[in-house]
Amino acid sequence: MAEALAISAPSRLGQRGFLVLAGLAAIFAVALFAGARFGVLLAIGLGFGITLEGLRFGFAGPWRAMILRRDPSGILAQLLAIALVSIVAFPLLASHPGEIFGAQAPIGWAMVGGAFVFGAAMQVVLGCGSGTLVNAGSGNPVGLLALPFFALGSLAGSYSLVWWTDLGALPILTLTGNSGLIVTLGLLAAVAVLLLALAAPGTRRVPGRLVIAAVIVAALAIGNLVVAGQPWGVVYGLGLWAAKGAVALGVDLSGSAFWSAPGNAARLGESVLTDVTSLTNIGIIGGAFLVAAWRNGGLSQPLPKLPGKAWIATIIAGLALGYSSRLAFGCNVGAFFSGISTGSLHGWVWFAAGFAGSVLGVRLRPMLGLEARA
Repeated sequence: MAEALAISAPSRLGQRGFLVLAGLAAIFAVALFAGARFGVLLAIGLGFGITLEGLRFGFAGPWRAMILRRDPSGILAQLLAIALVSIVAFPLLASHPGEIFGAQAPIGWAMVGGAFVFGAAMQVVLGCGSGTLVNAGSGNPVGLLALPFFALGSLAGSYSLVWWTDLGALPILTLTGNSGLIVTLGLLAAVAVLLLALAAPGTRRVPGRLVIAAVIVAALAIGNLVVAGQPWGVVYGLGLWAAKGAVALGVDLSGSAFWSAPGNAARLGESVLTDVTSLTNIGIIGGAFLVAAWRNGGLSQPLPKLPGKAWIATIIAGLALGYSSRLAFGCNVGAFFSGISTGSLHGWVWFAAGFAGSVLGVRLRPMLGLEARA
């Protein structure tokens, strides 16, 4: 036994060293073929994936914890990260107009309804946009199944986006400057106080692990804003992958107002290695993979014993995640996290509608065979 341990320890060390080298090699390769800026964006994406998986920082799980156990610690960590990004993002947006852009979107029927449906669907698969990427990267079978349908749903949503937005929407409303930052921080504090007031005894303390994760995620999000010129997002990259796949199969997307827009049409013909959202998405998948392989020496999550209706529900939920997030102008990352931290009021409305949808989604999971009934 001692000899086996002596042999396995160097082997494990070698595997981990290989993982580190593989991550660095990927960053170097992207920097070499696409440019240093894109290599940095992949590194930021890897940082997101490593932090989200390694420190268990997410969105769907903490919202579920608040709904079921009145444990607000995970959401409080999210609010801390958003506040830290806001403190830097508001001055950057004010001082670099035309160079750095916020995650701005109108508040309308499509946005509210999309956020509600997304909140429900993310609880069904226990993963939002970034969570689905992390789950897939770490080898979670539900995440692996949901991810391609998420992308297909986003493509479908882009086709009908104009019809939905024509149902009615307010102009884009934003908080800007020092006054906007003060209001944003005040609202974040008010939500935190409300959560603490509703919390069950013994759940009001945020674990140090989540505080560290919040600081790292905030730093990476600020880096993304500076390097990419736009906030951290997820949904666009997934829709782009599906759109590129459709074009490769001979599908004509010129009938889509979304994909025929000049900027989007140009990206269809360019490498995903020059699309900032695609790079961070790839990085999140890769970072989660590295953490899972570091822990286990490989990806070995067994196939869960779920009824057939659970797998069908996962496919439908994946499609709903993609479709609804396109209508809602983003997921927990692009709308809630980045919207609020860059002053867009749609982020706050998204938060309320998405959380309401999550309440429904939590109740749906046992009905769909994804967990035992309480």
